[in-house]
Amino acid sequence: MSQSVVITGGSRGIGAATAILFARKGYQVVITYNESFESANLLTRSLSARGLSAVAMKANVANRSEMELVFKETAYRFGSVDVLINNAGISMIDTITRLDPIDADRIFDIDLKGVYYCCRAVTPYMVSQKSGRIINISSMWGQVGASCEVAYSAAKAGVIGLTKALAKELAPSGITVNAIAPGLIETGMNAELSVEDLNRFVEDIPLGRMGSPEEIAAAALFLSGEDAEYITGQVLGINGGYVV
Repeated sequence: MSQSVVITGGSRGIGAATAILFARKGYQVVITYNESFESANLLTRSLSARGLSAVAMKANVANRSEMELVFKETAYRFGSVDVLINNAGISMIDTITRLDPIDADRIFDIDLKGVYYCCRAVTPYMVSQKSGRIINISSMWGQVGASCEVAYSAAKAGVIGLTKALAKELAPSGITVNAIAPGLIETGMNAELSVEDLNRFVEDIPLGRMGSPEEIAAAALFLSGEDAEYITGQVLGINGGYVV
């Protein structure tokens, strides 16, 4: 039986690239979206038209009940929940005194509490199976912090702490929990940066370029596979050497 994977925020960017790769590898793919209805359904229709398994479910990761329903429906459809990729996230650039506390709360709700809710909701299914893979998408700013992105950096650092703690908790049940910390990746999340800022950023990356969503997807696929069975509680930095 094919394994299932739930990818939060799977309609665009890293999430979409991950959904495409996992579908190509034979996974039963479930992507969640909150507002991007058109992108999510276009992606799943495209994959289905190629004979691949992909469904989209509307759910807000910051809503615990909605995410519980996603995992319940996934287990009902496919018989198990084998891989969870916590990808959904938002970012806002501003100083700590200018960023509206409401916006900061939204960052924490989606980027950190959303990961917690999804991990909590999927755990009973994976524990009952005595197997599972959880991959949390953090950020290099969760490792070292970014000026004018205090809330985002704090949330992503929290994801790393959650990953390490949960890895220890779930290891006896045969479940691995790891994080990926992307650097500058070619996605819509960088839309707030000007061309000049992007160019200056790239100049400081030792490999001299931005990363691609497909490179993050490939790392997630590796961490989901048999070759990564003995890897847990780790943070895989994919940043072109910017953070070492």
